[in-house]
Amino acid sequence: MANHQKDFLFVLIKSLSKSEKRQFKIFASRLETSSNTKFIELFNILDKSENYDEKLILKSGIIKKVQLSNLKSYLYKQILVSIRLNIPSQNIRYQLREQIDFAGILYNKGLYKQSLKILDKTKIIALENDEKYMAYEIVEFEKLIESQYITRSIQGRADELVIQAKELNYRNTISSKLSNLSLQLYGIMLKTGYVKNDEEYTYIDDYFNKHIAKLDESKFGFREKYWFYNANLWRSFLVQDFLASYKFAYKWVRLFYDNPNMIYQNPVFFLKGNHYFLESLYMLKYKSNFKKYLTLLEETIEDPKFPVNDNIASLSFLYLYNNKLNYHILEGTFAESEYLIPEILEKIKIHSEHLDEHHEMLFFYKIASIYFGNEKYNECIYYLDKIINNRNLSMREDLMCFARLLSLIAHYELGKDYYLENHLKSTYKFLLKMNDLHEVQKEIIKFLRNLNNFYPADIKKEFKKMHARFVELEKNTYEKRAFLYLDIISWLESKIENRKIADIIKEKAKLNSR
Repeated sequence: MANHQKDFLFVLIKSLSKSEKRQFKIFASRLETSSNTKFIELFNILDKSENYDEKLILKSGIIKKVQLSNLKSYLYKQILVSIRLNIPSQNIRYQLREQIDFAGILYNKGLYKQSLKILDKTKIIALENDEKYMAYEIVEFEKLIESQYITRSIQGRADELVIQAKELNYRNTISSKLSNLSLQLYGIMLKTGYVKNDEEYTYIDDYFNKHIAKLDESKFGFREKYWFYNANLWRSFLVQDFLASYKFAYKWVRLFYDNPNMIYQNPVFFLKGNHYFLESLYMLKYKSNFKKYLTLLEETIEDPKFPVNDNIASLSFLYLYNNKLNYHILEGTFAESEYLIPEILEKIKIHSEHLDEHHEMLFFYKIASIYFGNEKYNECIYYLDKIINNRNLSMREDLMCFARLLSLIAHYELGKDYYLENHLKSTYKFLLKMNDLHEVQKEIIKFLRNLNNFYPADIKKEFKKMHARFVELEKNTYEKRAFLYLDIISWLESKIENRKIADIIKEKAKLNSR
């Protein structure tokens, strides 16, 4: 589980790599005459501690309680300064920021032409890397210097800066509007979830079209295209238009592969785009493209040029292994995927400080799905219980719902009638409290409640009736997503045909050659 320590200093120290700790101690030794200063001693105490313990710090005698807050703030700042001084040189934003700061120093010393020279070179680099916000900041700085009439610059310089400022301001405004729209759509997703009927679909569609009505995609640069595809993707997710999700996620990913330098300058956007693209392929069951782009993503992450830091490492793990599990679920190769489980559990521990509990629970659900497909129902229930019994977070209701439903089916497979009855009651109570209960969920719980009432000779007939009902529901746009969480149709087919569910899904995967 993620370690949600509340003390920021302790969490920061625990996030440092060995090299960063070594660099900090070298940096700190330059600040003071002795390495045994109070803030270094505090650093060493926290570095060696497993948990934040204020009593242990005070017991060491290095500081009084009234001084501790100030010392912690000072240490926190010095750690950040140390990290800032040792940021890898390939980070273009830090390079640009550093050059702007240098130009500011020269300006304050009255060395205006030297300042302008640095700003001009930095602006070119910023524009080459599509860092338009920084380019605009540079132009504004240049205007400030030129407006003082002290450089006697060449004729036409004023017009040139004004034109650049207007163009950059326009493009930054477009990017800001699109990023705002993307964030607003994401907020709607969190507040109300996916659309459930035509009325909600129309509302989202009108809301989206209103915000992009006056935009001309043909004039977009890299940054504007990125946010345009991002906003379109969230719109298509909300209305459950999987083909549109695929279309815009593909454009997002190709935007990066067609501009490879942007992969290394914006690795987080690159990773997220690939994740959404793979998720769209999973929804559409495009397994050939899924495998192709999953392999390409892994190769890109392993490229020595790909940036490495704690955040990127955690996101790479999250997206790569989520989609590795998705690929095996899509293919029905449950037995072949079990080797991933110990790897994932170990990596969850390694990245625990950077993963929220929802994503951990999502991993547990997929691990449970793998075990269910392998007919290892006890192991399946073990991981589902981690989700069902979790009281420490507010997660998406659909994940909690389908964890309970899959647990019910696993209990049924084990023949645990007593536990099944208890689970049915608690699950039914939970479902009644849900705000967005879908027909699929209602039908599953109704079917499972009646299972024990059927005569053995009639069970197969009831399975066939429910199979026909779910096949119809799967055609409903607003019910499709439920079948991605829980492949109830394949399970029913396995009961009707008396075959393993893995064989049913493998057979479907072969028939679906996309």
